[in-house]
Amino acid sequence: MKYDIHTLENGLRIILAPQAGSKTATVMVMAGTGSRYEDPKENGLAHFLEHMFFKGTGKRSSAKVISEELDAIGSVYNAFTSKERTAYYAKVSDSYIDTAIDVITDIFLNSTLPSKEITKERGAIIQEIDMYEDMPMRTIDNVFDALMFGTEHPLGRTILGPKENIRRFKRSDFSEYLKKNYSPSNTVVSIAGSFNTKKVLAKIRKEFGGLKPSPVPTYPSFTHAQTSARALIKQKKTDQTQFMLGVPAYPYGHRDEYVLVVLATILGGGMSSRLFTEVREKRGLAYSIHAWVDKYPDVGSLVVQAGVEHAKLAKAVTTILSEFRKISRNKVPLTELRKAQAYIRGTLTLSLETSDNVAENAATSLINTGRVQTLDEILRQVDAVTANDIQRVAKDILKGHQLNLAVIGPHTDEKLLVDLLKI
Repeated sequence: MKYDIHTLENGLRIILAPQAGSKTATVMVMAGTGSRYEDPKENGLAHFLEHMFFKGTGKRSSAKVISEELDAIGSVYNAFTSKERTAYYAKVSDSYIDTAIDVITDIFLNSTLPSKEITKERGAIIQEIDMYEDMPMRTIDNVFDALMFGTEHPLGRTILGPKENIRRFKRSDFSEYLKKNYSPSNTVVSIAGSFNTKKVLAKIRKEFGGLKPSPVPTYPSFTHAQTSARALIKQKKTDQTQFMLGVPAYPYGHRDEYVLVVLATILGGGMSSRLFTEVREKRGLAYSIHAWVDKYPDVGSLVVQAGVEHAKLAKAVTTILSEFRKISRNKVPLTELRKAQAYIRGTLTLSLETSDNVAENAATSLINTGRVQTLDEILRQVDAVTANDIQRVAKDILKGHQLNLAVIGPHTDEKLLVDLLKI
């Protein structure tokens, strides 16, 4: 796939990714900002602002008007906030691309942020926080991030923020955050699917070209300095213990970035992976278990997540650690390595079939790394990984003093858990 990238004079970047044979198009505007750019008093503001963008513009007076216009064309539309990105998008049948561009552009550039809607939306966001609090599988990552990064660092704080902040934010807080963090130079307009390239490019240039240049926002960097294993328990009455076990790893652009991806896949990618086989199939300790890699421009982590019976937490953790030891001490057989590489090839190829995933992947890559890697580039790096590479990286990151165990459930003894964390 070809990615056609244009940079306006104000620094805003446009990605055009035409897909032959597609009947859909996705319009996404992504700003390189999120909860990582907040101080403690601002925590939750980026996500709240995302909600407010849909509450009305000068041209479209309310959330109802915006949603009715997009619903009338059968659009799939939404927005999301992460630690380093905030995005707004609409996926449509290609015949409605003009409407998608017009609406998404309008809410991004012209939201009025009405005070009365801020007051009403507080309640909705507090209910969103409460909803996720009732879903330990969805909030265990908050506990893990607090353990891994510490709550004094933005990466260790939640994206939704604390309720006391949500209740306190004023319209001036949103305006100030918007002015400080939504810069043309950290904004990407990404369009993928079926569309007229010349017409779309002209439209985006016209709408976004008038934005005044402004400084790119900055965030505090993070450097791991962990010297001993750590555990953190969020005590909660639950039917199941949810946990995440992980170690610091590599950021975007590291020379072993894709070795780490293959390593995570061997451990916990798919239903024939080592952890799925050992934890679920052989021992029946969990319904699901998976491993993955989290990456930021300056830091990363390798993480395993599972849910188990309360009494079987220790057994599940020691089983995972046993697999960590094995992959560090013994080379991966060639057949298993090739299976993992084929798994990555298949899942990545499937994920980039749809216009929404193509648009998001391209925008994320450009914001985080300054370029868009093609699928072929990524797969070449995956295919180049050797068994020696896997063992070398496993030895580098899977160390006892770097282990972090986050738990949600009716447990109280963190020291007991720390004592399990040995490789």
